[in-house]
Amino acid sequence: MEAIKISLDDYVLFGGGFNGESYDHKTDPLVMLKLYLPGKIQQPLDEMMLARKVYEIGIPTPEPGEYVVTEDGRYGIRFRRIPGKVSYSRATGDHPEKVQLYAEEFAQMCLQLHATRINTRDFENVKDRYYRLLAENPFFTLSEKDKIGKFIADVPDTDTAIHGDLQFSNAIFANGKRYFIDLGDFCYGYPLFDIGMMYLCCILDSENYIYEYFHMHKETAVKFWEAFAHTYFGRDRSLKDIEEEIKPFAGLKTLIIERDTKCPMHTFRAALDRILK
Repeated sequence: MEAIKISLDDYVLFGGGFNGESYDHKTDPLVMLKLYLPGKIQQPLDEMMLARKVYEIGIPTPEPGEYVVTEDGRYGIRFRRIPGKVSYSRATGDHPEKVQLYAEEFAQMCLQLHATRINTRDFENVKDRYYRLLAENPFFTLSEKDKIGKFIADVPDTDTAIHGDLQFSNAIFANGKRYFIDLGDFCYGYPLFDIGMMYLCCILDSENYIYEYFHMHKETAVKFWEAFAHTYFGRDRSLKDIEEEIKPFAGLKTLIIERDTKCPMHTFRAALDRILK
């Protein structure tokens, strides 16, 4: 697919992340732009095609538009903007007194997502993704890789939707409606592969990282996780029991983080202790 050429003069920057930047259109309030870092060409195209498939099966997400390229050679995607949108992380950071409400709403979104059965011919199996990440990782020993691989293999197989990067900055709400965003890692499989990212973001990440990227103090993030966990798993289960089940799935995210940082991340690896013993 050929990218449509656009001018950044028509847009204004409003945010950024690990992979790129987000822009609002200066004159059309219904258009937003997700622009990737220089050199990334295939990734935005793949994400756009995937976003279209996710949108078409009824997952609540903004309608994807065109694959675009700017004058300086940066590629991205135009989406239909949701006026007045705010992410659950930003809302919680701005209104920490509402952490219980926001965590419960987000948990209900996740329960609905993880109950959605999808055609497995159209999407990747989350296990295959982690097998690939494990094979490519240069920092784990062969023995450690064998143990991690066995853990992945023993996880139950399901045909339900997985966001792939489930965190409270990747869900937004506006005018009584809620949407998932940044679905470039959407796939299918066991839901705890998703929930592990929530535990990592709220509990394992440092105070400074949580404040910089999620706009809240870690104390608030911990409260978010506790309310989220009780809503998602039910109040009949203890938080300790839930976290013991979740930790290995949070630890698997190390494979993604080490791929991106190109160095071992011992803080997150600790969550794999039960697997690696």
